[in-house]
Amino acid sequence: MEGPGLRAGDALILGLETSCDETAAALIDGGRIVSSVVASQADLHARFGGVVPEVASRRHLELVVPVIEEALGPRGLDEVDTVAVTQGPGLIGALLVGLSAAKALAWGRGLPLVPVNHLHGHVASLYLDPDPLEPPFLCLLASGGHTLLVDVPEHGAFRRLGTTLDDAAGEAFDKGARLLGLGYPGGAEIDRLAREGDPEAFDFPVARVPGLDFSFSGVKTALLYEVRGLGDQLEARRADLAASYQRAIVRALVARTLEAAEQTGAERVAVVGGVAANSELRASLRDATAPPLALCTDNAAMIASAARYGEAIQPPGYLALDAFASAF
Repeated sequence: MEGPGLRAGDALILGLETSCDETAAALIDGGRIVSSVVASQADLHARFGGVVPEVASRRHLELVVPVIEEALGPRGLDEVDTVAVTQGPGLIGALLVGLSAAKALAWGRGLPLVPVNHLHGHVASLYLDPDPLEPPFLCLLASGGHTLLVDVPEHGAFRRLGTTLDDAAGEAFDKGARLLGLGYPGGAEIDRLAREGDPEAFDFPVARVPGLDFSFSGVKTALLYEVRGLGDQLEARRADLAASYQRAIVRALVARTLEAAEQTGAERVAVVGGVAANSELRASLRDATAPPLALCTDNAAMIASAARYGEAIQPPGYLALDAFASAF
């Protein structure tokens, strides 16, 4: 059963993350990262141009124990006080690998377990040393699977202000990279190539939708038409296309974030998630707080960080926990 008011606090927490194509484990002590291990499957999925869920799940099965052992190091499980794990959202098969491993570890040692929402994990990446950000603040969360603006009034909670109506920003980057014949993960490939191009070469549209929501399907379609129209000239214009496409996505993210900050009166703005590693976005939101690059993409340190402010479930209450695929 869930212990009322029982929180993980500053105990030594082992976090696990397997929501997509990174198998990750980490130890944190308070806000200090003791260890953080991430085994990426990017090379495995590159040939397909994106993540194949069944392939990802099978690879997690192979990696989860070695990754946990590496994160624990000489400490073993003896010093761990709490286990934390991503419960969702994400790929169900992948999530179940991490959730099953966490249950087994916690149950075997009689430890409490904290199920963590992956989105709260991204926000909680901001709470880690050496420069933790204290709420309240406005946060742009942009990743491969999610794009939303949230008001963060306190640790462990947020209020959604806006989200994407179609593709996430990271998904738009990945699909754009595929149209341009670039590798996977697409966001990093576009960011790299864009540095060689002219961001004003093509005028890609930025959708204006009601409220504080986003839409990236239009800019993706515009890129498709430009690629088709260029024909044999595509190779010569590829860098310009990448730069202009990236500029349009970043412009949409920045405009909505600044609009939300004005509407809410937020004095501090943060940006998290895999897209927070994008060089143009970081430069465009220069006054915003962003986690270190290693904590932007999926990792287990952020899951353990979120667990500090989550409810710890005592054994055997967590054995019935299930994963969930969708955030909302």
